[in-house]
Amino acid sequence: MALLQLDNVSVAYDQNYILRDFNLSIEKGHLISLLGPSGCGKTTTLRLIAGFMEAKEGSFKFGGKDYTRVPINKRNFGLVFQSYALFPHLSVYDNVAFGLRLRKVKDGEIKRRVLRMLEIVGLSGFENRFPKALSGGQKQRVAIARALVIEPELLLFDEPLSNLDANLRVNMRVEIRRIQQELGITTVYVSHDQEECFSISDQVAVMNKGVIEQLDRPSVIFQYPKTEFVARFIGFNNFITFEERTEENGFHLLRVGDRRFKAAVVPGMPASFKGAIRPDDIAIGLPDQIEAGDNTLDGTVKVSTYLGRSYQYVVETALGEFTVNQEMQQPFAGNQHIRLGFPPDKLVLVE
Repeated sequence: MALLQLDNVSVAYDQNYILRDFNLSIEKGHLISLLGPSGCGKTTTLRLIAGFMEAKEGSFKFGGKDYTRVPINKRNFGLVFQSYALFPHLSVYDNVAFGLRLRKVKDGEIKRRVLRMLEIVGLSGFENRFPKALSGGQKQRVAIARALVIEPELLLFDEPLSNLDANLRVNMRVEIRRIQQELGITTVYVSHDQEECFSISDQVAVMNKGVIEQLDRPSVIFQYPKTEFVARFIGFNNFITFEERTEENGFHLLRVGDRRFKAAVVPGMPASFKGAIRPDDIAIGLPDQIEAGDNTLDGTVKVSTYLGRSYQYVVETALGEFTVNQEMQQPFAGNQHIRLGFPPDKLVLVE
């Protein structure tokens, strides 16, 4: 049985619905990320769970109990904000102890729990420092410790790494995952950064206009997006619309015009007429390097861009333009004739 359950929830500002008939379930001990562009409803979902807003329709159950109308102060949830939200006039120790003091916990127990939590987040010895003397990553660790020290039943993260530089974001997401797994705490994590979500999550819910378009393990979503929206959001920016489709020996046999393609049949994935493939998964070479036939297209290089580790090409073909990334020492020249190859196990069908 799921620890957290949202059933047919609708949330609206005035008459503008952000979520409508929204459903989500989370198992105990799992970290699930809500991923999507601005305005997709992920932060609204988090605020609903936290208790900052109420649903117009539907129900929210937690631990088998109805939490739909439970006030925020009665929910034992920890929340880590994007802006850290530390008290500048309080020391690290007092910031972390704040929630325990509100709960009238005895001083000896407060000290034990605060020092233990600072050790878990790697800030032992920082008790007497003030927020102005901390780096961005250290401030975020204090915010995490403050959320965890109350021993919450659920931990909520709202874009917690967006204010940090790139290298620090990588380090902090590793720490967040380590702490979450060490404590075994059920966690909901909101972000618009797919790499961030994929690296730390047990499951990812990709949201679009208040709807979950796909909910699955990160590896499944990365390889097999179900819809065109999910595919585009996670980097499948090459698409082919086919005219015919049949199945044979574990493959979709596809045709557009006089060109034929194969795509592997993946159980549980849509059998549609639109194919998608990543720029990194298309092979590119001279016509004598890639044999002509099914799953190939001849084309002309229109744009070549150096990306550091690889070159990116925009290639014009009879089926439109394709973006291709390829590591190589000697790049192709503009207007050079080349051939593209589409591996059947990399070409996926999306709704």
